[in-house]
Amino acid sequence: MTHILVTGGAGYIGSYACKALKSAGFVPVTYDNLVTGWRDAVKFGPFEQGDLTDRARLDAVFAKYKPAAVMHFAALSQVGEAMHEPGHYWANNVGGSLTLIEAAVAAGCLQFVFSSTCATYGDHDNVVLDENTPQLPLNAYGASKRAVEDILANFEAAHGLRSVIFRYFNVAGADPEAEVGEFHRPETHLIPLMLDAIEGKRDALTVFGEDYDTPDGTCIRDYVHVCDLVDAHVLGLNWLQEGKDSRVFNLGTGTGFSVMEVIDQGQVITNRPVPYSMGSRRAGDCTKLVSGSSRAAAELGWSPARSTMKQMIADAWRWHQTGHYKA
Repeated sequence: MTHILVTGGAGYIGSYACKALKSAGFVPVTYDNLVTGWRDAVKFGPFEQGDLTDRARLDAVFAKYKPAAVMHFAALSQVGEAMHEPGHYWANNVGGSLTLIEAAVAAGCLQFVFSSTCATYGDHDNVVLDENTPQLPLNAYGASKRAVEDILANFEAAHGLRSVIFRYFNVAGADPEAEVGEFHRPETHLIPLMLDAIEGKRDALTVFGEDYDTPDGTCIRDYVHVCDLVDAHVLGLNWLQEGKDSRVFNLGTGTGFSVMEVIDQGQVITNRPVPYSMGSRRAGDCTKLVSGSSRAAAELGWSPARSTMKQMIADAWRWHQTGHYKA
């Protein structure tokens, strides 16, 4: 059996990636320090607890499983926190990734699927981003991800490490079978915040800004269903397994949904009102950010078939009602 090392495999996206990898015939090995991940989410393969900065631990895991590839999700990802604690992001996201990459190369594991972000592009308001859009990150989160992309290019030139890099925006939805799902502490994502507000588990949802130049005045963002996102990562792994060259792909629908559209769909899907209040704009929020994915469609054969807002909320609601991981 072919083993794949999945860093952050106890997290939201990583846990579903492990399920998809198992379904595709691989053995996913979760490597996670459980700082933001959940032990209950590790259901589809072996678990190894450890930190990305622990080279000796990584070396032992590579020696034990001899993975054919790494699928790297583990990272700090809160933009607000990154603005106030940039050193934390450089140390974890860049330092940890560098240690992981060095360990992979030392073990002869030369295939790498990297979870990057469209935050590497920075502020390109009201345009559809593609892979050639200039990368001008505005904070330590986007900058740290961009730095890891550069590291991967350097290690390819020096050591032959091939990579597939995915840049994407908002991930939403949940496992349709509700085995794993989205559960953060603290929660910062719109859809789970909205579902918590519907159930009275938190105060009314705050909508940040109602004076944007959009049809309903609220800002627009691109959302991709976690299932579609993970499908792309498995396709990216297959791309590398077939011996193809390194590549960067954006993942998005190219359309986007406004905050009020999300709220309206939430009320329809749950058949419950969404308590919300209007707040002021947040500094740095753009009017419209969407990510084109024509390259992923043409070269990987990828399609975000499940990424309708109705489906994303319905799957998230099913998971939300099933229960959460143990704290």
